[in-house]
Amino acid sequence: MHGLWMHGIVFFRQRQALTRRGFAVRTFSYPSVRQDLATNTGALSHFITSLDAPRIHLVGHSLGGLLVLNALSLHRDPRLGRAVLMGAPCCGSHCAKTLARVPGVSAIVGRSMHDWVARDIPRIPDDFEVGVISGDRSLGTGRLLPGLPKPNDGIVAVEETLFAQATDSITLHVGHSEMLFSTVCVDQIVAFLHTGRFIHASVTGAARAAPDAARGR
Repeated sequence: MHGLWMHGIVFFRQRQALTRRGFAVRTFSYPSVRQDLATNTGALSHFITSLDAPRIHLVGHSLGGLLVLNALSLHRDPRLGRAVLMGAPCCGSHCAKTLARVPGVSAIVGRSMHDWVARDIPRIPDDFEVGVISGDRSLGTGRLLPGLPKPNDGIVAVEETLFAQATDSITLHVGHSEMLFSTVCVDQIVAFLHTGRFIHASVTGAARAAPDAARGR
């Protein structure tokens, strides 16, 4: 699931990499600006239901990760396995809130993001395993907006990705959009989908473990 202003085609590289790792990958595209959160969540739930597979994992980038959480809070398909959220502003978005206050610009934030920042974080089933990937390489337009907390990936602050029900979390040295092309991200996605844990032992240099406060339960 892609993020705001994007299309499923942005997952081309990641889709190839996951396919080589043995996954059958399907991409969900949705109108991230035009449609509201409820409509896009309903479309995602319908998409999941339509898949012919005995076990289904979910991977969402940015706003796509928020759709995953919202869908899980409303209905859980029994075939669902695990989910990975990449750069998803679960606890709100400084960038979205800042842009929403600018006359003539608020519309580009999109109806789904407006809906998310105006609501409480939804609760998902306690036994569902969710992994959270955040980035601390500050590359993105968010740097132009004053007040974005550090560390951040250029769009989303690490603290904005914190999700209390996360099974495991990790911070990698990547920017927000880099997550879509990073081999390190793919390695961590695969590890979590297989085991329910990220590879913290390999986190050196280009990737660092998240603080204990970011690791959920």
